[in-house]
Amino acid sequence: MAQKKINTPLTDEVAKDLKIGDNVLITGDIYTARDAAHKKMVELLDKGDKLPFDIKGQLIYYVGPSPARPGKVIGSAGPTTSGRMNKYAPRMLEAGSKGMIGKGEMGSGVQDALKKYTGVYFAAIGGAAALIAKSITANELVAWEELGAEAIRKYTVKDFPAIVVQDAHGGNLYQEGVKKYQKI
Repeated sequence: MAQKKINTPLTDEVAKDLKIGDNVLITGDIYTARDAAHKKMVELLDKGDKLPFDIKGQLIYYVGPSPARPGKVIGSAGPTTSGRMNKYAPRMLEAGSKGMIGKGEMGSGVQDALKKYTGVYFAAIGGAAALIAKSITANELVAWEELGAEAIRKYTVKDFPAIVVQDAHGGNLYQEGVKKYQKI
């Protein structure tokens, strides 16, 4: 299967074109955030305040980064478990995000929000953190440095490898994979 090359920020048209199982190479800026940062972002949105970055069309990477070695942009940068963001992801999509990158299936509320707001959930390959880090060409603090590894950062990426696992059409690769396996 050929890889699709996509650029951020994503448009509705690009999100609609992506289907579960598509291998993609992402180029552009992506933002990092985990539990603590998501909690703060939702609190800001609930108060009617602005987020620390323009979320329109952006992807949020649930990442567990390690410190950069001398001369490097980042250490390893593997995905963290996405299910912890189930309670926050629909709100980020409603605010204008076009999706997220992580590992593991996200819940039905997220799947509904992906359809409603035309978003995509990508899986990055766990265990390939050093390889993924090679696609990160810049790493900039955006907000909440006090959160350490959970601070919001902007990564500039070139050909970041990912797989579409939940799409804007209701497709869910995790569920489809189980169904195919059950038929065997």
